[in-house]
Amino acid sequence: MGTDVPFDRRPIGAEQFDAWLELLAAVEAEDREDEHHGVDDLREYLADPYCDFARGSVAFYDGPTMIGYGYLKSRTEADPVHEMYYLGGVHPAYRGRGVGAALLAWAEEAALPLHLERYPERPLTLYSSSLARNAPASELYAAQGYTAARWFHGMTRDLLAPLPDLPAPDGIEVRGFTAERSEDARLVRNEAFRDHWGSTEQSEEGWAHMTSGPAFRPGLSFVAYDVAEDAVGGEALGIVLGEEYEAHTEATGRRDLYVSLVGTRRAGRKRGIASALLVQAMAEAREAGFATASLGVDADSPTGALGLYGHVGFTVKDTWIAQLKPLWSPAAG
Repeated sequence: MGTDVPFDRRPIGAEQFDAWLELLAAVEAEDREDEHHGVDDLREYLADPYCDFARGSVAFYDGPTMIGYGYLKSRTEADPVHEMYYLGGVHPAYRGRGVGAALLAWAEEAALPLHLERYPERPLTLYSSSLARNAPASELYAAQGYTAARWFHGMTRDLLAPLPDLPAPDGIEVRGFTAERSEDARLVRNEAFRDHWGSTEQSEEGWAHMTSGPAFRPGLSFVAYDVAEDAVGGEALGIVLGEEYEAHTEATGRRDLYVSLVGTRRAGRKRGIASALLVQAMAEAREAGFATASLGVDADSPTGALGLYGHVGFTVKDTWIAQLKPLWSPAAG
């Protein structure tokens, strides 16, 4: 059906938050992704330095009802390819009417000029995702030329269940996340994820946006330092960052610690640092009244993250498929 659907369309702005939240709630009620949103979350999306909502977003309307949305997010690097994110959704009552295909067609058209402004000498690929148990979504991506490229698990843990006794190894000191330690944490993150599929460097601007957002919880975030030879300073080797989404708490009645990042530098791997960081974050969260913890992980993580999370009590709840479509290359013009 392409882009020829009989609905009004316009870029997404703050004045549309109520309509957007209604659409997101309808999608969650149908798809059960355990994703809940509030105004603060939408405001943070609009403030993302790698999004351009004026040119890189669209909402489809049937009268006053937002029935589909999509937006694009650039990456911090394009080495060797710029994998630009596409995020979107369609109201369940309007599925099967060409809206999803029209949104993906819009994304292809809108992505190229945004890409050329940042990385004119690099190829462009669109990167989206679908829930593995949502067969119609995966079929839509396949019909539009996307290829299933990677699988990611959403994992969860009951914080009321006993936590393992996994203290920091000798010579490692776990310190709370502070503004003064933020740059140490960013550098750990960049080195830790350098060998992960699809990962790019986290810029200072992007890091500041993430660690100043309404969901970030510095009190549930920690940095591990090697103090074996330097008890005062030490080299930062590992991080764990915690977040809490208030809209999720309001919708479910339970507080969930979302572990947005866990990582160790190469010099800190296989020493129990990540396990100790996770357990400390979960212990602090449980003490603060959190009922569960959750996180996402590459099913084929090169660092064995899936086994690590299983070891500390996480289990797989859902699986997501990374969907990729090469869109443009300098050679093709």
